[in-house]
Amino acid sequence: RAMAIGPAPARESYLSIDRILEAARASRADTVHPGYGFLSENWRFAEACQRARLTFVGPSPDAIRRMGDKTEARRLMAAAGVPVVPGAMRQRPMPSRPSGWLARSDIRSCSRRRRAAEASAWRGWTRPGSCPRRLPWRPGAPRHVEIQVFGAGAGTVVHLHERDCSIQRRRHQKLIEESPAPNLAPTIKDGLARAAVAGARAIDYVNAGTMEFRVDTAGGFYFLEMNTRLQVEHPVTEEATGLDLVVAQLLVAAGERLPWRQEEIAPRYAAIECRVYAEDPAKGFLPSPGRVERLELPSGEGIRIESGVEAGSTVPIHDDPLLFKLITRGASRAEAIERMAAALERARVEGVKTTVPFLRRPLASDAFRVGGVHTQMIEQGAFNG
Repeated sequence: RAMAIGPAPARESYLSIDRILEAARASRADTVHPGYGFLSENWRFAEACQRARLTFVGPSPDAIRRMGDKTEARRLMAAAGVPVVPGAMRQRPMPSRPSGWLARSDIRSCSRRRRAAEASAWRGWTRPGSCPRRLPWRPGAPRHVEIQVFGAGAGTVVHLHERDCSIQRRRHQKLIEESPAPNLAPTIKDGLARAAVAGARAIDYVNAGTMEFRVDTAGGFYFLEMNTRLQVEHPVTEEATGLDLVVAQLLVAAGERLPWRQEEIAPRYAAIECRVYAEDPAKGFLPSPGRVERLELPSGEGIRIESGVEAGSTVPIHDDPLLFKLITRGASRAEAIERMAAALERARVEGVKTTVPFLRRPLASDAFRVGGVHTQMIEQGAFNG
């Protein structure tokens, strides 16, 4: 059953806690699944659901709040033994220079060698009167790797292995995700999984969540943040493992046991997801709202589509321009890539600009096919031409 919850602007609909609760009452629902946007990581919404005696399919309000505070999250993870970016606990994001703090150009008391190093490496702020004992971490061309975790309370936490999300535009918005992560040593994968489980267990995490890490060129990894919700790219993990994360979410939220044990969870396939946005890559990926005049999506063995549009749909200016997700699965990474490349060739979207033509480039590139991925590939023009 679909219910109108307000006008198009998100603050008057999807971001309105009162409107969501009103819709739940009107439909006589007893459970709210927050999805992966809008209020899904809002601890006040989770708390409001509890007050309204609605089951919130996700972690506790306290877990959402603590992990939503990036400084608090890093402190908690460091205390749990999870590696964090060196110096991250000292650095503070500032819109302008704060009183009592010095920018790198103001530091004069360090040795000549230290000053030269800072001139090329220092990216944060430091208190006056002392030099940092350790230069901030400089990863070169890092990778973005995340671990899917799932908690069931009482210290029970499992992981569903890793996803590589390094192909990003503007260095933060994911375009392509895959599992298993290519060219990542088993020891690093094991370390990431252990750290993710330890971090989730430290906050007694319940339901689905994702620990995100930056992996540097030397194989070191560092906690970035935790997403206390289902991820947009969760189908990658589902296709790779053959498990259903949403069913598990509902079971655990209903007070039932987690349907799998750690030893039962293993990558069975290789899976890749491409996010297709209504954006114009030629104009810096600017949104391309409008009417979808034609939409033809591929189907077949090893192909999965998650879509919210059809021919005749209007892509509004108010919402995220994600049109659909294209996921392919294969017995090997090479097979998953071939299926994805073929699926992108068959995808037809008319009426709005999309990322489909751009996505075809990485799939055809030697760098991607050999697994040499990192977060700066798009901005460095690795897929141009």
